[in-house]
Amino acid sequence: MRIHPALFCIVFLLVVDPVFSQTGQDSRQGSARPDALRSYRIGRDLEARDRMDEANQYYNEAAQICMDEITRNSANMDSYTVLTWTLQRQRKYSDVITWGERGLRINANDYRIVETMGEAYFYLDRFEDSLRSMQRYVNFVPQGERTSVAYFFVGEIFRLQGKFHRADIAYTTAVRLDPGSALWWYRLGSVRESAGEFSPAMEAYQRALRLNPNYREANEGLERSRRSST
Repeated sequence: MRIHPALFCIVFLLVVDPVFSQTGQDSRQGSARPDALRSYRIGRDLEARDRMDEANQYYNEAAQICMDEITRNSANMDSYTVLTWTLQRQRKYSDVITWGERGLRINANDYRIVETMGEAYFYLDRFEDSLRSMQRYVNFVPQGERTSVAYFFVGEIFRLQGKFHRADIAYTTAVRLDPGSALWWYRLGSVRESAGEFSPAMEAYQRALRLNPNYREANEGLERSRRSST
């Protein structure tokens, strides 16, 4: 089952990418390394403004810089990280896995790459691999920059598998960590509604509508849940 491409953009923009220096890895690289990150960020900002053709120019530049760095120093984990981020934004999910696996052979505990691969596995419909990656990420960094996103993807997988109570737990954790996404509250409402939990579903839909009063699907879910609860 495929997910609408718009979901990718929504999710990825919800959380700013982790602070690049927080791992302390490869902090003494030459001038090319920050250029890759800069090109990636420029591309991301252009993408957010729906200027994807221009964004791809910067993404391609970032990817090439990273590959050149890896050629010079195959143990540079920062290069693998920016490269997988860049490929992810371009929806080159198979390439994310290829380069991510290569990086993890050098450092199996680089959680930045683990989480990015978890998202790529999701979009490739490799749900069990995605779950394993997201669980590893959460275990590594329970307070990490993208922990809420990891729980959201876990919720997505369980929702698509019809495991609504498990999805409820995952989405609930995601919105507890980051309560500012109308989409996430809507998803929580939808799995509660599917499980027959109509009052909790209404609460989640209402939270989604407080964040986005024009959220048609959330409003429709709220009305359905109201009718079903009577």
